[in-house]
Amino acid sequence: MTTLLALETATEACVCALYHQGRLSYREHLAPRRHGELLLPDAQKLLAEAGLHPQQLDAVTFGCGPGAFTGLRIAAGVAQGIALAHDLPVIPLSTLAILAAGAHRRLGARRILVVQDARMGEVYWGSYRIDDDGLPHPLGTERLDAPQAVRLPDNEPGPWHTVGSGWRAHPRLLAEATGLPAEHARAPWYPCSEDLITLTLAAHARGDLHPAEAVQPVYLRYRVATPSPSPHPSSSRRGWR
Repeated sequence: MTTLLALETATEACVCALYHQGRLSYREHLAPRRHGELLLPDAQKLLAEAGLHPQQLDAVTFGCGPGAFTGLRIAAGVAQGIALAHDLPVIPLSTLAILAAGAHRRLGARRILVVQDARMGEVYWGSYRIDDDGLPHPLGTERLDAPQAVRLPDNEPGPWHTVGSGWRAHPRLLAEATGLPAEHARAPWYPCSEDLITLTLAAHARGDLHPAEAVQPVYLRYRVATPSPSPHPSSSRRGWR
């Protein structure tokens, strides 16, 4: 039976999930700037609680972004370190697709516009359609743009659902750009374990496996800015849901 470890730190959330014998166990924290402190110990605890050694994993997944520079490097580094040490394949997953999967699971959404705050007056965004397989399929490429440049795809009938932290940061600009009411934007604001594992299982079944040394985070932005202090207090488990 498939055993998978999945890591996601592209946002303020630190998510570590283990799928083993058909069951999901996880650690989740809303803890800005503590990802490096939390992620590897969480992975070690989940494996120990399941009585597993890392070499018993079938693959390691990480959320490859787009998202925060430091968070992306932490998840990628831990995933690659575990995979290289134990000769395991790696599955990179889009952070925006994970959020789209959450919108489908929680809201029943079939057309989803995900917009994440990228700071510096910009947003990461992508649009997705949920097909009969229940998985999010991108309608175009994921992008980094000013909020005013976000657009819905042509020839894709609604209704559209809007999720992501960008709608909190730029509600008026996004509403004007897309024609979608900003007040309809709903959680999930951050990736969740269930959706991370759902996409991991689907990718593993497709054979979408990569050598650890071949995977890279998806930055989209290649200039570094000093982040502003986060207004979010540190919390754990499901405080952002």
